[in-house]
Amino acid sequence: MNETQHDVTSDATSDATNDVTNDAPHDVTHEAVRGSASGQGAQPSGRYLRPGRLGARLNAFIGWLARRGISLAGSADLAVRGRKSGEWRRVPVNPLTFEGAQYLVSARGDSEWVRNMRAAGGGQLRVGRRTRAFTAVEVPPAERPAILRAYLERWGWEVKQYFGEVNARSGDDVLLAAAPNHPVFRITPTE
Repeated sequence: MNETQHDVTSDATSDATNDVTNDAPHDVTHEAVRGSASGQGAQPSGRYLRPGRLGARLNAFIGWLARRGISLAGSADLAVRGRKSGEWRRVPVNPLTFEGAQYLVSARGDSEWVRNMRAAGGGQLRVGRRTRAFTAVEVPPAERPAILRAYLERWGWEVKQYFGEVNARSGDDVLLAAAPNHPVFRITPTE
């Protein structure tokens, strides 16, 4: 992907290709967290597992399919404004519906889309021609275990390499220990 492929109508980048197209290098310093459902910000862990070449290409392909209306296992194309450039950044994600609310979970940690979401406070999800704008609030780590369990029940087969020994059958204490490494956002449609 090249630097011109950032807008919502262009072919998207994936979390993997954000290494080239995002507006900031991958470092462990972060801006303040936008907020949480309980009114207290979560502290970013600084942990980010970058995808390899195969993962980058697979993510780009999954995002391409989602933009054309083909959702693999519930995937959608996430677009969020870059925190420095203001340009749209894209990555395929797996939105999770849990206890009547919708969430985005970052299996890879404090990725570029997470950093951008903290700054922007929302974005867009797209599958085919259907685009839904939303606001986002980061869920504090103490409130993440049940959400992570539900996420791993649904997509553990896909993301297990990013969670190590943690899985859907792990105890609450294990999920709580893993929670700071996996940011979660509660999203609310704006339309």
